[in-house]
Amino acid sequence: MEEIKVIEVNEDIFASNDKTANETREKLKKSKTFMLNVMSSPGSGKTTLLSAVINKLKSEMKIIVFDVDIETSLDATTVAKNTGVKAVQIHNGGLCHIDADMTSRCLENINLNDYDLIVLENIGNLVCPAEFDTGACKNMMLLSVPEGDDKPLKYPLMFSVSDIVVFSKIDTKSIFDFDAKKCKERIKKLNKNAKIVSVSAKTGEGIDELVSLLKQEINDWKKGE
Repeated sequence: MEEIKVIEVNEDIFASNDKTANETREKLKKSKTFMLNVMSSPGSGKTTLLSAVINKLKSEMKIIVFDVDIETSLDATTVAKNTGVKAVQIHNGGLCHIDADMTSRCLENINLNDYDLIVLENIGNLVCPAEFDTGACKNMMLLSVPEGDDKPLKYPLMFSVSDIVVFSKIDTKSIFDFDAKKCKERIKKLNKNAKIVSVSAKTGEGIDELVSLLKQEINDWKKGE
């Protein structure tokens, strides 16, 4: 009987990615620059929310945004226009994610010491971005009310790797069938340490709470806590 050889390709790919991600975090640590990886599905309100948050933070820290997209520069242009901070569009060659090597190459184009906060706006996708460690200090994901409260059941990895989960577009909760309590329970079963915040970029509800949480995360990380 012919012997079949099995090659674990994925294991090697992820091992190499994790190594680069850890090296990136070490560089960020040395420069005391915090990088936040922001993930969500398309249409969750990610760009609008980030603009609102950045406007609350930009007077206290120097911020740059890396906006990952397959083709257009619309999101980067929107963030730059709405906030006045520098935004860089990253075209990732049609892939459904950005990995640690891509992130590392992007960071080579800036002086880390010039920035306190790097916001990495990942591809709109609840699958691929969760699989690749970007080298970010923390992961944040948005789940919009119109998407439904069942997403932790359908995309468990995304919620497992996210340090912060934001329920966005909560101003629409009277229209859509979204059980926040049930959704939180599902998230906590996957990730007991996840911090959950409900916001509306349209009305401003919850934005200050999210900003306070991010400031605390940044300060704790810089202190090594």
